[in-house]
Amino acid sequence: MSFPRYPKYKESGVEWLGEVPEHWQVEPLYGTVTERAESNEGMVEENLLSLSYGRIVRKDITSNDGLLPESFETYQIVRPGDVVFRLTDLQNDKRSLRSALVEETGIITSAYLAVTPISANSRFMSYLFRSYDTAKVFYSMGGGLRQSMKFADLKRMPTVLPPTTEQIQIAAFLDRETAKIDGLVAEQQRLMELLKEKRQAVISHAVTKGLNPDAPMKPSGVEWLGEVPAHWEVTRMAAVFGEVAEQGLDALPILSVSIHDGVSDDELADEDVDRKVTRSDDRTKYKRVMPGDLVYNMMRAWQGGFGTVTVEGMVSPAYVVARPRGRVRTQYIEHLLRTAQAVEQMRRHSRGITDFRLRLYWDEFKNLGALLPPLVEAEAICREIETMDDEFAALVSASERSIRLLMERRAALISAAVTGQIDVRHLAQEAAA
Repeated sequence: MSFPRYPKYKESGVEWLGEVPEHWQVEPLYGTVTERAESNEGMVEENLLSLSYGRIVRKDITSNDGLLPESFETYQIVRPGDVVFRLTDLQNDKRSLRSALVEETGIITSAYLAVTPISANSRFMSYLFRSYDTAKVFYSMGGGLRQSMKFADLKRMPTVLPPTTEQIQIAAFLDRETAKIDGLVAEQQRLMELLKEKRQAVISHAVTKGLNPDAPMKPSGVEWLGEVPAHWEVTRMAAVFGEVAEQGLDALPILSVSIHDGVSDDELADEDVDRKVTRSDDRTKYKRVMPGDLVYNMMRAWQGGFGTVTVEGMVSPAYVVARPRGRVRTQYIEHLLRTAQAVEQMRRHSRGITDFRLRLYWDEFKNLGALLPPLVEAEAICREIETMDDEFAALVSASERSIRLLMERRAALISAAVTGQIDVRHLAQEAAA
């Protein structure tokens, strides 16, 4: 849908705003909002709110994990209609949306800036600041090494304002149109979830039942495996793999193990290494791995922190290296371990007080149940999964592309409406009629 422009425009006097409708005003921020400064001293409010991806959401104070303070008296109270900004760490995080409209009374950290519109419609102001957010206006104001801003830094920021009635019309139009776009985005996200579930179900069936629907079945004797093809071997991991701990070599690359991507096929650059990971300068402390080995992170195995080695290299000494005892398609075993039933078995056999401290030791891993189809069949299953993964990846990529285009349209529509580049007054009036 194309939208008309206003009949007449004028120069706003602001480089990044350009022209605005002739009857609109450009005022400093302090003329349109006041800073909210309502202390939570005495714990008046306990409804903890947080700004997340451009939305104000509730936070669960019962799952503290040691990250929240014991008292929220230093927090500030916000009320419906306020707009909250997160203007900290500006130089290091330029992707997050940093403003949102408050929908319910609650408290936010004093690190946030909260304002109350006084001569403007709250929803219009929220959309206007979202446009400023997308245009990275805030980042151009901090300058240098400055990492945060206060109201004093923002108060002279040019604010473009149509008449109040028009603000309400624009906000109503954007409420309706963004809701439609959000609905389409939600459909694509749901489609990706369904694709993910279907993929996992297909893989689970392939690695436990095989590809031949007419194959005779037998009880596996292992509860989580159920019935399996009669000609497959039911055994333990100890019969398939043996633990090895060979010393690394300086010339070999240090490989990483990801819960999403398995074992890397090359050494990651320093800037790509997780900040929580510490590398030793002594490369001989690492464990040597060979193609076909199965490697798992003891602390994250039950979360998917394992994979098949495809190149000669080294891994962290904290990882377990399991080497095939005979001719085994390790990738098939990896697929088996990624089924929901196997993941639960790894979690149950891991030792630790909490989920964050669980460790799957070799003595526990080796006793897990394992299936061994004939090698030719295991290879066929892996090829089938690879083909299916390519098809699913194409479908997911198409959905991701649709979401990206929808979000770009959403941002562009908001920006065009609140800066007067399109005239939506008649559309708002038609919707209200």
